[in-house]
Amino acid sequence: MGESGCWRSLMTLLQPHYRCISVDLLGFGESSKPHIRYDIATLVAFVHQVVESLQLESVTLVGHSLGGWVAAAYALAHRDVAALVLLAPAGIRDDSFCGRYDHLRPLLWQTPVVDWLFWLGSPIARLFNQQTMWNQLRWFRRELNAQPAPRSFLLDRLRPEDAIDTVEQEIHRLQLPTLVIVGEQDETIPLWHCQTYANQIANARLHLLANADHALPQGHARAIAPLILEFLHHSLETPVHDAV
Repeated sequence: MGESGCWRSLMTLLQPHYRCISVDLLGFGESSKPHIRYDIATLVAFVHQVVESLQLESVTLVGHSLGGWVAAAYALAHRDVAALVLLAPAGIRDDSFCGRYDHLRPLLWQTPVVDWLFWLGSPIARLFNQQTMWNQLRWFRRELNAQPAPRSFLLDRLRPEDAIDTVEQEIHRLQLPTLVIVGEQDETIPLWHCQTYANQIANARLHLLANADHALPQGHARAIAPLILEFLHHSLETPVHDAV
């Protein structure tokens, strides 16, 4: 779950064994992008609509980063989940995140003044050999303006008190097989977030993937696929199953 394009490599390796369905979450990829306040409940409801429309009776949810958060929240709300695979999942409250991204707040401002300042600052960035960083910030602003869902999530979680839909207080209720995978070199999701999932969910196991960063499904599919297949083989009673 998340943006379906990031799952192509992994799905190619899993499809000989399982029916795989990739989902563009609401506000991502090819899904519609209404200008609403996006939250986890909205995305969980969207996934439930997909599951119902496809008449899937039992699913294994595989989610990466935000998608892992959505998958865990979905499993808490619905009983049709047989197993979870969480790849570097978000969703654990961490107040240090808020201050970490304070310097990015101007990128969220909906004013042409920011774009004008980017244009004005380009020669200065070249002078100090910072053009690459400057271009990355400009790209990030364009992406945030073009995709309302990521922008909404970032904008609505700039303060610690905004973290009202994280799942660390609830995941102990999950009683289903869960595999948590995190890259050894992940600089986006701290290891202790993944350890929280593994420790709080009774039937969870944690795998630390060596030499891997945060982009697990995109860049490390060949290392992840055998882990998922082995996990599902020992976790599911029936060989025919849907992975979303």
